[in-house]
Amino acid sequence: MQNINETTRSFVHHEQPGAVWRLSDIFLNYIPFDHEQIIFCCIGTDRSTGDSLGPLTGSFLESYHSFPYKVIGTLENPLHAVNLPLTVEELKQSSITPFVIAIDACLGSENNIGQIIIHEGPLLPGKAVKKELPAIGDISIKGIVNVGGFMEMLVLQNTRLRTTYSMSDKIARALLLAHQRYSLKGKHNSNNQTDYNNSREQIGYSNFS
Repeated sequence: MQNINETTRSFVHHEQPGAVWRLSDIFLNYIPFDHEQIIFCCIGTDRSTGDSLGPLTGSFLESYHSFPYKVIGTLENPLHAVNLPLTVEELKQSSITPFVIAIDACLGSENNIGQIIIHEGPLLPGKAVKKELPAIGDISIKGIVNVGGFMEMLVLQNTRLRTTYSMSDKIARALLLAHQRYSLKGKHNSNNQTDYNNSREQIGYSNFS
């Protein structure tokens, strides 16, 4: 979990209309779905409602039988402060350099609660609660779950589960949708607007709001 200070980023509020489709647009721009090894590292713990955004997202992704990528960090097996350093080292030693998408909760201003933020480069888990943990991720996906700046641990523990759950659900569905759209684009082998509209219909766009 970390605070936000990046200047170059894309963001979507989880409650805005069409949030899942808009997020999938952004993911298609950030994630190279043709990479040989893509890994989703979903950071956090199930012991805190605010910090459970990562493992919730990981569990959602693992439940999708059509989602083909490796997921590290779920409610059953969280990726947290204790095992994160070893995970980072194992990723570095992989025979195939993976493209890592890091997902974590963060704190921000009251006006930005509910924003899902995507940016290039790693995130620094635990920064907001003064923990020194290794950077992770080629791109970062972060959800602002509550207000930062004061008693962060207590704030995380008193974050509404509804907020964290909804954001995790939207992130996971948008990642699945982005994968499906990429696969359909390959089948159509075309980038024109007709294929774009057809893919919306084939996937079932009305389910991705």
